[in-house]
Amino acid sequence: MDTQSKTPRRAFIGKLAGTTIGLPALLSSIPSEAEPFNLNTYAPVDADEWFKKVKGKHKIVYDASEPHNGFPVIWSWAFYQTNNQTNTPDSDMTAVVVFRHNAIPMAMKDELWAKYKLGEVFKINDNNTKAAAIRNPFYVPQGADFPMAAIEGIKRQQERGAMFCVCDLALTVYSGFVASAAGLKPEDVKADWVAGLHPGIQVVPSGVWAIGRAQEKGCGYCYAGG
Repeated sequence: MDTQSKTPRRAFIGKLAGTTIGLPALLSSIPSEAEPFNLNTYAPVDADEWFKKVKGKHKIVYDASEPHNGFPVIWSWAFYQTNNQTNTPDSDMTAVVVFRHNAIPMAMKDELWAKYKLGEVFKINDNNTKAAAIRNPFYVPQGADFPMAAIEGIKRQQERGAMFCVCDLALTVYSGFVASAAGLKPEDVKADWVAGLHPGIQVVPSGVWAIGRAQEKGCGYCYAGG
């Protein structure tokens, strides 16, 4: 990145310091001279097919609009843990976690967290360092990432049958804002974010679309707050 692109990026991070990021704030903060970004840069045409994997008697969808200190992942783990305790095997249940709005970094690899300073942008701290996270603490938890060592991260839950997806609309809007603030091309940052998603995490047209599809598959709804 050249010197001219570094300065607006630093200004972007500074502007967000001390405030909670949100879609209205993002949209109002985009410079008026910024090039509009295309909301149709990616078409997750296989999303409906992905939802056919929902299985079992017991099914739930977690609406993760915020990171909430990892609770979208914690509640998914709790669903498997307590169903096992009441004699339901993993094969007879499915938890679907929908990362949308401010929770979309939870779907991304460590490289993106470091490159785009996602911990600073989305106000997510590393519980081990007490500083803004430069890695994804929810995928393979380490140390104090979760309040109990027994809690499993995204990767292990995927192995058990849990399904995780991420909102394409949010990816487009947020990556477009980051690109505009840093003097980059929105389509390049969006492509980088999509390429940097963890394996098995499905891109869906929108988070609310996915919540609707999950309920059509028989999933009960749960807001994944703290």
